[in-house]
Amino acid sequence: MKKGPVIAACAVICLIGAILGIVLAVTGNEGNTVDSGNGDIKVITSEEALKVFSKAAGKVRVTENHAQKGVVSYDSISSKEELPDIETSYPLVVKPNGKQLVAEIFSSPEKAGSGTDGWLKELAEEFNDSNQQINGKSAGIALRSVSSGTQIDYIESGVYVPDAITPSASMWADMLEFSGTKLETISERMVGNVAGVLVDKQTYKNLETEYGSVDIQTIITATEEGKITAGYTNPFSSTSGLNFLAATLYSYDKADPLSQTAVEGFNKFQNNVPFVAYNTLQMRDAAGNNTFTSFILEYQGYCNNIDLKNNYEFLPYGIRHDNPLYAIKGISAEKMDLLKAFNDYCSTDAAKKRSTDYGFNQLDSYKDSIPATDGQKWSQMQKVWKKNKNTAKPIAAVFVLDTSGSMSGEPINALKSSLTNSIRYINTTNYVGVVSYSSDVNIDLPIGIFDINQQALFQGAIDQLQASGSTATYSALAEASIMLDDFMKTNPNVQPMIFLLSDGEQNVGASLSEITQAVKSLKMPIYTIGYNADLDELRKISSINEAASIDAANDDVVYQLKNLFNANL
Repeated sequence: MKKGPVIAACAVICLIGAILGIVLAVTGNEGNTVDSGNGDIKVITSEEALKVFSKAAGKVRVTENHAQKGVVSYDSISSKEELPDIETSYPLVVKPNGKQLVAEIFSSPEKAGSGTDGWLKELAEEFNDSNQQINGKSAGIALRSVSSGTQIDYIESGVYVPDAITPSASMWADMLEFSGTKLETISERMVGNVAGVLVDKQTYKNLETEYGSVDIQTIITATEEGKITAGYTNPFSSTSGLNFLAATLYSYDKADPLSQTAVEGFNKFQNNVPFVAYNTLQMRDAAGNNTFTSFILEYQGYCNNIDLKNNYEFLPYGIRHDNPLYAIKGISAEKMDLLKAFNDYCSTDAAKKRSTDYGFNQLDSYKDSIPATDGQKWSQMQKVWKKNKNTAKPIAAVFVLDTSGSMSGEPINALKSSLTNSIRYINTTNYVGVVSYSSDVNIDLPIGIFDINQQALFQGAIDQLQASGSTATYSALAEASIMLDDFMKTNPNVQPMIFLLSDGEQNVGASLSEITQAVKSLKMPIYTIGYNADLDELRKISSINEAASIDAANDDVVYQLKNLFNANL
């Protein structure tokens, strides 16, 4: 695994993907006071906000030295380089110390964590302590907690292949086999689980009054009609998200989820979805801020959270999440025997009781609500989502790039190479602009549709970046906000956002406190990525409108956001 510039490069690529792939619906009315996590922020009018931004930008010199066209290259960092080092990002959570025979398993996190999420981890530890032997050899299990979609990425790329996998549901194994990896089923179900839509109780009552009954079809219809706001997770990385996508497509055409009827129906539904999240935690945080009235979660997580049980109804959908166990075809006979012995250990009455105590096996009467689906069809449904998820509103994004003196050397070179690499990922239906800053602010590229011409200008803007001077971060953000507001006057049907790439704290120009009210009022999310930066300050600006703040040094975040980027554009 290459580090240094490659990691930094991936981080920027990933951030762009996260931003362009995750669009948050932000609530708040003019004249109200809102709590963004930074304390109460008074919301002012748009006109007042623009005056604030104009004053903030005016604290430094703003120029318009537009870039010349550059030469666009679509060569990129390989997928193997973009994956994080397995030992750093997904270390073993169970180590079979001193065992002569070891079988390694990738497990989905809901059973390889801690507390009620630690069922399989606990059993693996106990199995290793029980002096198990296979053919006279001491035997043990090595366990990694790896999300289901990420398991597939490591195996398909050949970067790291374990002996066995236990994803949340069977669709990932179906897709692996479709792509050429042969598996052998050891258990179709280790523990039972079900995905569901959580609807707050008042909304549930309202839907019941209007529609007569409430189920997944009701949720889809009510979302399409704009009666509720729904959130779900990225179907390229999330089992619940992919399952929800399938349930939605099948709801429009029960015979063929890839038909024109199904796709057209999905587009109507998706047009009213304000939020697509990468993971459940992010989605639940937004639900806590009342961003939407329904979201998806597995029943095991739902029943272990008293607040969720008290405030939300659970509506199951799609296929069951029964946590199957598969061996990778070609492992040794001894390892296969070891995996079977471990599966038997996990199938005892005591093990089953523990899993039930931890929230699994609670909805055993639920049956799959969609037809049997093969790996090819699951993969095709992901492609349908990728192509159609932003058809209603393209994204208008301004890249705000720190070129202060502290970025000289490796940081600026990594920034430039990563932005060059990012070109091939950005959907050509989106709009992109570039602002760079140090002691002053420069508009390198006015906002324009990301066609071949704009791509060449984007490359030229990257090529001319040079590091020197001080750090006028918030004056640059103010100028980017003005650019987006002006653009939206003639292009109102876009989703605006800004992302800031910086390694340092502001030391000239406007301060964060000067623009906070204006940022909240215009509701443009500002996503930040920090290079050895004051991350707390970056988080503050991002949190105002429910955006994300990324630490570029975190190898795991690099991969997770890269996955978002590839999935959502």
